[in-house]
Amino acid sequence: MPLVRITLSESYELETQTYISQAIHNALVQEFNIPKDDYFHIIEKLPPIQLRFPKEYLNIKHTAAIIFIQIIAAVGRTITQKERLYKRISDNIEYSAKINPQDIIISLIENEKENWSFGHGEMQTFNHI
Repeated sequence: MPLVRITLSESYELETQTYISQAIHNALVQEFNIPKDDYFHIIEKLPPIQLRFPKEYLNIKHTAAIIFIQIIAAVGRTITQKERLYKRISDNIEYSAKINPQDIIISLIENEKENWSFGHGEMQTFNHI
């Protein structure tokens, strides 16, 4: 049930965007144990001027290849699961899309299951976190 928002430069080709999206989804399946058909992603392409970031933060250098990944998911994962998810996302994207891990920014926002509706204006129940 995670909702993933990927924000990146409009310079990225469609194929690379697909690799990034699939890399994130595969990491969520592996590390958060979500069902394979639980695939809700929004990809936002912006002009480079609309992506603002420091050239270096926390001793990590960033370039114009930066991508921002925001994941909204239900509460219930451990810190270890979250750490593994971040690493898996980074590794998957580096491998499939050839993006340097220093340019992958990930933010996880957690909420309760009752804060979701997947259609019909109703609150659905589901067993996975």
